[in-house]
Order: sequence, then structure tokens, then C-alpha cells
Amino acid sequence: MPHSKAPKSEGKASHKEDVSADPRCKRKIIRYKPPLNRSLGLSSDYVSLLGMFLSVCGLTLRLKWCSWLSLYCSCVSFATSREVDFLSQGFPSYVVCISALVMAYMRDPEPMTLPWN
Repeated sequence: MPHSKAPKSEGKASHKEDVSADPRCKRKIIRYKPPLNRSLGLSSDYVSLLGMFLSVCGLTLRLKWCSWLSLYCSCVSFATSREVDFLSQGFPSYVVCISALVMAYMRDPEPMTLPWN
């Protein structure tokens, strides 16, 4: 027969040679551990909630600075969110922010004045 099977002892010997030929030192292998996320800022949920609250204040009171702050909060919450699902939480937040800005500028197209001026 043209194909002859090699004896099993040769297979075991080559396996031991492969293991001993491994140049890595098993004592020095350091497993990867993902870094702990210790951000000092507010979580994206709280910033999103603050943005929605500012949007409602901007819509009801027609305060431009509330509307602008709500847009800023929405951008921050989108940038820091870990969730992939943007359409369920992020998109409605942007829609309310933009509508608050549009309503504030439709009522009074003058440039924004700061509350302390």
C-alpha cells in the first residue's frame, strides 16, 4: 500500500518537541484585563435626563439658553453613551432639543441674551 500509517510513538514525540520548543515563558504571560471605567463625569443617562428637562423648560418658558443647554446635554449624552441603540433614546432627545430651539427663535428672533445681563 502506498500510504502507510506512522507509528503512534512518533506522533507523541513530535508533540512533546512542539511544546518544549515554545519560546514563551508561561510564568511571564500576563492575561489582558480590560481597564475599569472610572469616569468622574455624570453618566450619560443623567445628562440625557437633564437635557430633556432643559428642553421642556425651553419649550414652555421660551428660554433660549435652556434650549441651547439641552442641545449640549444631548450631544454629551450621545458621545458618552455605551448603548448602540441610538433611535430609542438619543433621537427623541435631539428632536425635542431642536423643537425647543425652533420655538424659542420663532417667538423672538433676536440674538440670545444671557440671564444675568
